[in-house]
Amino acid sequence: MVRQIAFMNQKGGVGKTTTAVNIAAGIAKAGRKVLLVDLDPQAHATLHLGVGTSSESDAQRTPTIYDLLLDPAVTLESVVRPARPNLDLLPAETDLAAAETELATETDRLTRLRNAIDKAQSNGAGYQYVLMDCPPSLGVLTLNALACVREVFIPMQAQFLALQGVGKMMQTVALVGRTVNPNLHVTGVILCCHDSTTTHGREVVADLDGFFEQARGTDVPWRNGRVYRPVIRRNVKLQEAPSFGQTIYEYAPKCAGAEDYGALAVNMVKEWDELLARQDASVVTRGAARAAVKA
Repeated sequence: MVRQIAFMNQKGGVGKTTTAVNIAAGIAKAGRKVLLVDLDPQAHATLHLGVGTSSESDAQRTPTIYDLLLDPAVTLESVVRPARPNLDLLPAETDLAAAETELATETDRLTRLRNAIDKAQSNGAGYQYVLMDCPPSLGVLTLNALACVREVFIPMQAQFLALQGVGKMMQTVALVGRTVNPNLHVTGVILCCHDSTTTHGREVVADLDGFFEQARGTDVPWRNGRVYRPVIRRNVKLQEAPSFGQTIYEYAPKCAGAEDYGALAVNMVKEWDELLARQDASVVTRGAARAAVKA
């Protein structure tokens, strides 16, 4: 199984791209093959990894996700760029903003990304994780991501206004789940730029924990969600790293941001490996039971 995750928040400036890039890099450091998809026309994930997408002439222009979404003849393999060991990037560019309008009349506009990734996987791409950095809006680009993935992670800051927006994002995920992707669910919240010393911050975290706890046993897409730990502590190095085209592990490997994102990535790999192991054991058990019945 491939773990497919969309990092989504309809509020900008919350650490969404920083989280997507450094989680992707952390998982790649753990030896898993990762595809990071930059779906934001600002192309911040692409810039963060130091991958250039422009050239002096159109003839030499590097293709991006814009080409993949607009031209069915373009393959994922022709667009992805190796960014780090085990980490490939599907880069973005500012022209991607026009895709919202250009895809408006296409009947398959919400499934083009999913179809391209599925085809690449069938051809042996071998990605174990597909992570998507969504734009801070609910348009065709974000819907392409939500149609493709199974999980939604919400990076956010522990602030009152951010907390108010979580409920609306949950409703959005529920709506997309009913209409586009029934496998979609919210796995949890990642707290960014967090200061655990403030009373307000602690209160917001407690409210989030309570929100997820109340959903247990219900039929909502966030019933198994939780606030992920460790939280990402406020750290200026995380803000500086993108300007050098580096992940936090390259720019400041000893800082708090590298420790927090690294631990979170390792925890995510561990929980997924454990889930796959349980599924494998279940398959073996069912196979043995069927063999015993036949005998």
